[in-house]
Amino acid sequence: MVYEKTFESEFDIVRSYDDFVNYITTYGLPEFISFDNDLGLDENGNLAPDGLAAAKWLVYESGLDLRRLQFKVHSSNPVAANQIQGLLDNYIKFLNSKN
Repeated sequence: MVYEKTFESEFDIVRSYDDFVNYITTYGLPEFISFDNDLGLDENGNLAPDGLAAAKWLVYESGLDLRRLQFKVHSSNPVAANQIQGLLDNYIKFLNSKN
């Protein structure tokens, strides 16, 4: 799940990996994203790509500058939450070290 924090404190909610990718490719990178790892099942009843997959897409495929990204991980899955947090923290730290 991703939430876009706007100036009116409203959120745009996406509930799937595909919606996450489509949202960002359409509207650009939001100022704030809140990640949940467990996104449930896809339309075929299979486990859907999760919040970690969304974070990996941002880092490895999106080509976006994430240095100013503010994010929170609110997943109740502690292992996946640590993976998302670590991936984004380390990548942003790497980007900032290049300047």
